[in-house]
Parts: sequence; structure tokens; C-alpha cells
Amino acid sequence: MNDKFVLDTSVIIDGRVKDIIQDKIEPNSEIIIPIAVLDELQAQASRNKTHGIEGLLEIKKIRDLCNARKISLNFIGNRPTIEEIRLAKHGRIDAIIKDIALEKNATLITCDYIQHLASEAQGIKSIHISSTKRDSELQFEKYFDNDTMSIHLKEETCPFAKKGVPGNLKLVRLDDNILSSEEIYKITKEILEESRSKKGFKEISKEGATVIQLGKFRIAITKEPFSDRDEITIVRPIAKLTLEDYGLSEKLLARLTSDVEGIIIAGPPGSGKSTLASSLAEFYVTQNKIVKTFESPRDLQVPKEVTQYGPLEGSFENAVDILLLVRPDYTIFDEIRRYRDFQVFSDMKLAGVGMIGVIHASKPLDAVQRFIGRIELGMIPQILNTIIFMDAGMIKKVYEISLTVKVPYKMTEADLARPVVEVKDFSTGETEYEIYTFGEENVIVPVDNQDNSGNQNNIYKLAESKIRDVIRRFDPNPEISIISDNKVRIKVQKDTIPRIIGRGGTTIGELEEMLGIRIDVEMKTPTLGKEVYFEVNESGNGVVIKLDEATVGNKVNLYIDDEFICANQVGKKSRIKIDKRSESGRQILNAIIAGQKIKIFQIDNN
Repeated sequence: MNDKFVLDTSVIIDGRVKDIIQDKIEPNSEIIIPIAVLDELQAQASRNKTHGIEGLLEIKKIRDLCNARKISLNFIGNRPTIEEIRLAKHGRIDAIIKDIALEKNATLITCDYIQHLASEAQGIKSIHISSTKRDSELQFEKYFDNDTMSIHLKEETCPFAKKGVPGNLKLVRLDDNILSSEEIYKITKEILEESRSKKGFKEISKEGATVIQLGKFRIAITKEPFSDRDEITIVRPIAKLTLEDYGLSEKLLARLTSDVEGIIIAGPPGSGKSTLASSLAEFYVTQNKIVKTFESPRDLQVPKEVTQYGPLEGSFENAVDILLLVRPDYTIFDEIRRYRDFQVFSDMKLAGVGMIGVIHASKPLDAVQRFIGRIELGMIPQILNTIIFMDAGMIKKVYEISLTVKVPYKMTEADLARPVVEVKDFSTGETEYEIYTFGEENVIVPVDNQDNSGNQNNIYKLAESKIRDVIRRFDPNPEISIISDNKVRIKVQKDTIPRIIGRGGTTIGELEEMLGIRIDVEMKTPTLGKEVYFEVNESGNGVVIKLDEATVGNKVNLYIDDEFICANQVGKKSRIKIDKRSESGRQILNAIIAGQKIKIFQIDNN
């Protein structure tokens, strides 16, 4: 018998070729390893990839075994070109291996099921070596006990685990032995093999990062170039609760079970958000509701009646079209993070689907702030009306969101009324925050329910800052004085006043409408101070005024025939430069030509 067998990369890396030689290959047979396979393993080994090194060591063992069993081992084929290497991810190397098996009339041995099917479709004899069924637990499972939430395995470090319950977690060293790159590789290999079974699937697969959902375990595997060393993080839910375990009030339970809701479950990582979302899913199923989830990765522990959806062709937007066709009563959107996630949540809520979203937030109000800027402010109460803040596995705060038209907190004039988003404590009904548009900005103002007539400093400072930003377009140093809740006095340079007022008062009218207040405009009262010596020269597009070095950093006022013209600060080179095209520049040039008297006074900084 002179049978021929071709080995591909997957079966060599798998490490079971020695068993195959013992069981399936007779003496005097021929084993062929394509040059392309050898080059691929060498390239991986040169990049310090463990499976490349192990593959080369495996070939050495195969050679020794072939010599012992009188089996011929040959390396056949040409080295792959740069273009073929570039197309390796698209199956070019696999095609080279199949071509060799076809040319030599050999049997291809592979662990790649797709390669096996493609070979048989082409008429090439092929043996598929599937993963062995495991009767025992996976290697990493030895690190888990009933209190372990996650384990953290990294090359050249000791294994660690987080143990406890949300709000009371501690990091525990599991072993004093440092994990080698080989150990990490074996665990990774085992996980990848197991993920090919029906109970496992890859959620994310990118260069340097892979996320796998394997039964109840969510596994994140990272390596170069994404991480400095190979690392495996495995998370397992340790708590499974029902809504009864949270001790919800009848009022909150009624809110959760109303027909169409927009509910956000917020909290920091590990606070129990996903556990509550899973409990809600189970509760809705018992209420005979159709429940779906949007997850990436899909790691919520939900009943079998709940279908868990991931991104469709990489996007949840594509999944929305399908989801609306199946008409769910409730959809749980786990981990809303990206800009488009907020859009998808909003679109589905407005379409009439009951939405429950999960968001990372360090404070209850952060959940609302995450929507501001992504959703129009007035639409937010229609998108979400309830915020549940979780911490240490417990419901710490519940807010309800509503929209009203009113005069904002601390303002009194009726003409300041505007749409206001109110954030209320769900249990007491008291407003804790107001969100509204002030000028061109969205502002969040805390409401002091204990002292409705208390200090107005916060809102006044906010108003003064906003007004100053607007007026600086006309005068860089305006003087702002807030007279009342709806009236402000600004003092600016004389030449600035006409531009602020505008033709027929149009500009000042627009400013008053934008800021929601009345504005009185006055000229700054100049202080004469100490007269200083100076020289005036014309330079390019500017009028340069040279002063004494003692004036550097001080403010000075400039007068023409006792009429105040402008105020400036003396620069580091003891000079002031005024644009000739400005009103002040033109006045100074005209004064020089007309022989008018120019005076400059230093203002006392004290």
C-alpha cells in the first residue's frame, strides 16, 4: 500500500497528527506537508505566536514518528507569493493545499470543516478531524467556585478572580504559579475548539481581540497588537433574581408593566444592571408578552422563550427592520454606548415597542445626560420616562422624566416661560432637576425643594457666563451686572454701543430674544488716572503706540480732545497696536492729520 496524505495547517496546530499516524496511516505510505503550510507556521513563529512555534515543534515530532514507522515525509509545492499571502484570509493558502492534494491524488487531512466540504465538493478525498467531545470541565473552570464572578488570566502573571456579590467584590489571587504563554495558549485553544459546538459562538472577532459566548461564560481573549501580552477574561453571572427579590413598590411595578415604556437601567460596571434586565425579561414572559433582546455580546441569562439578537451585518440598525416584523411587546437593549445605539433605541420606542435600555452611569442623572446631544431635548421625555439606578445589586434611585412649559426654577418673569424637562423623584414626585435651553446651550439646574427663595448665585453665575460669551462678540471686556431675574445691565466701550443696538434696535432685540432677558446698554465710565508719555507710529495695517516700560501689563485709556476713545492693555513690548480699519484706529489717524490732541492715562490696577 502506498497511500498519500496531505496535512493542512489546522491539523498540525491541533496536535493530533501523531494519533492519526498511529490509527489511520499504514507503513510505506507518504505524508505530504505543503511548503505553504511550513512558511505560514514559520511566519507565525517569527512573530512570537505560540501556535506557530507549536506547529513547527509538531512537524519535528511527525518527522521522528514517520522515520520510526517507515512512512515517507515530503515537503512539496512552491512558496506562496506576496499576493497569495495577502489573500490568505480569503482562502488562497487553503486553495494551494487543495491543489497539491488534487495533483498528487492524495487524501487531505484537516480540522477545518469548511476546507473539508470544499475538498469533497472538488472531488478530493478528505478526512475531517473534529473536536473531541469533552466529558470533563474546561481547564479554566477549575478556577470558578460559587462566589466567583470573573477570572483574569494573563501571560507572565498569576491568575486572579473577582469574588463576592455586586457591591462587595474583592480581587483574589488564585495561585502563586505564574502563567506561561504556553498555558495561556492551551486554554485559548481549548476555548476556541469548544466554541465550535452548539453551545458556543463568537460575538466579536478582530485582529488581536475575540469575544466568545460559551454557555453561561462570556470570554474576552486579547493578544498583540491590541494588548501587550496574551490575556483571557472570563465572566460568569453569579446572581439570578426575580422581581419579587427587589421588593418593588406597587407604583413602580405598575410603571414597569404599563403597555409601552421607555425605561433605562443605569449604574456603574458590576452594579447588577444586567441581572435586573434579565429579571424583567423573565417577568414579562410570565405575563405572556413577546420579549426580545439586543445584545453584543449576548450574555443575558433569559428564558428560552426570549430570542437574543445581535447586530445584523454589524449594525443594530439593520436588525430593527427584522425586529419590527416579529412585533415584540418588549425589547431589552443591553449596553447602549454608541451614538447610533441611542438612535436605534429612540426609533423603536417611537414605533411603539416597549423599550428597556441598559447604560453605564456613575450617577442617576448621567443616564439623561447621555441622551442630551444625541436626541432633541424636547423628545427625551417621549423616549424615556423612567430611570432606575442600580448600585451594589440594589435599586438606589428611581427618576421619572416629564416635559412641561413653565418659568424655570429661580426665574420669576412670565415672559421667561419655556419648555422644561423635569426630572422627578419617582417615589415622592418632587422635582430634583430641570433641563432647558438657555441661549444656545442645554443646561441642567438642580432644584432645592427645601428653600425655594434661597441663594440665586448658581443661576446668576450661569446667566452671567452665558451673557458674557454673547457680548464678547462686540466688546472683549464687557461689565455685566444682573439687576433681576429678567434684567441685566452691560457696560461696554463707547464705539461698541451702536453695533450692539443695531439699526432700529434689531441687534439688541435679537440678543434679548435669544437670552430671554431685557438688556440695558451703557458706556463704560472711564477713569482718567495718570497721564503717560507715548509715541504714535503707523505700521502696516495698524497704529502702533509706544509707551514707557513701566506701563507694561497695565490698562490705559486713550482720549482725543478730552473725548474717551478706547481702553487697551499694554503688551510685553510696552506698546499697543490698534487696527487702522477699526473705529478707534480711524479716529486716531484722523486726529493726527487734523492736529487734535491725543492723551493716554494709565489706570490704577488697585
